[in-house]
Amino acid sequence: MSSESLNPGAFSQAHDLRKRIFFTILILIIYRVGTYVPLSGIDPDALKEIMSNSQKGLLGMFNMFSGGAVTRMAIFALGIMPYISASIIVQLLTGVSDYFKSLKEQGEIGRKKITQITRYGTVLISILQGYGVAIGLENAGNIVMDPGLNFRLTTVVSLVAGTTFLMWLGEQITLRGVGNGISLIIFSGIVAEIPRAIASTFELGRTGALSAIMIVGIFILVIITVLFIVFFERAMRKILINYPKRQVGNKIYGGESSHLPLKINTAGVIPAIFASALLLLPITLSNFGFSNSETFLDISSMFSQGQPLYMILYASGIIFFAFFYTSIVFNPKETAENLRKYGGYIPGIRPGERSADYIDMILTRLTTIGAIYLTIVCLMPEFLIANYPIPFYLGGTSILIVVVVAMDTVTQIQTRLMSSQYESLIRKTKFGK
Repeated sequence: MSSESLNPGAFSQAHDLRKRIFFTILILIIYRVGTYVPLSGIDPDALKEIMSNSQKGLLGMFNMFSGGAVTRMAIFALGIMPYISASIIVQLLTGVSDYFKSLKEQGEIGRKKITQITRYGTVLISILQGYGVAIGLENAGNIVMDPGLNFRLTTVVSLVAGTTFLMWLGEQITLRGVGNGISLIIFSGIVAEIPRAIASTFELGRTGALSAIMIVGIFILVIITVLFIVFFERAMRKILINYPKRQVGNKIYGGESSHLPLKINTAGVIPAIFASALLLLPITLSNFGFSNSETFLDISSMFSQGQPLYMILYASGIIFFAFFYTSIVFNPKETAENLRKYGGYIPGIRPGERSADYIDMILTRLTTIGAIYLTIVCLMPEFLIANYPIPFYLGGTSILIVVVVAMDTVTQIQTRLMSSQYESLIRKTKFGK
């Protein structure tokens, strides 16, 4: 991308891009306002007292993905995680169910049906989680001012409506805005809470809970993590593709070379989000601190930062979804077939099945490196969070999401800006003639 494509003059002429950016910002503002609209029937003082002592473990992760809505128990407290959970289930079914496989092969029509099924799944999961939250709030002590059927019904309806509305907002950003709507909603929630996390870190330093050296070390670690993420997200393996010469009439075509770029981390930030969503599903209630059951409390203690079970399950989820999602978004057989169809071939490798096996081998090696990279980024800071009172928003998962989503969004803006310049150039050329 040249510097000319990013100058203010070029941006001012890209009217469609400006509309998309302003629309995206408007939607994200609406989302942020919703994270401050509280559920009815809750005592805010009692809620604040309980939440101030329950910011570790999966509750902290849940609060991060909801943009702080959990600590305020807002209508967006479930966030977009039910939609992500439904997406995981549907994508897993796509790999094992003949019905979902046939839908995937139907192209655009099948994709619309899969999207509709995902929406229904989101509503169902939201109802179950919303009811669980309502029961948990009632068992928390003095949080609910008037417990009973009316409170449960109101809470479930509010939370389901909030998640459904968020799902719709995300789809609107994807269709009419810039970037992936669901990822941007999670991104905006994390970014909005980062200033508060930084302020609380300095406050911990002022009170002596963290030393000055420790605070400096934290921010150096954050900078190193960002650079590490950028390096791996930009890294790729280029496979040389040759095209033979062919003669059509008196003209000779082909005889050129190009590259098939394969990213180290093809799955992007999806494995970290999916793994987090799976960890949140079975243990949501126990980490709210709403149950006095010893079983729930024992399970809750196992799912806190630094605990072996938490780390093993989180790492396993990241590695699994790194391979699983890569297999969904990139098909070596289809790529090899397209190369053969257009006359392309990999030097030293026979077209067809041999090329597919070669591409699959390279992709597997790259995905292995990418999965290890994602695991290191997401888990290493968790040990610090476990041993020191560091805000969750400075953890590896949140930094990974912020950096990757920001890079993807900037890339989309640059692509649309370049496309707008090409269209403008073509129009000027036509009128010049």
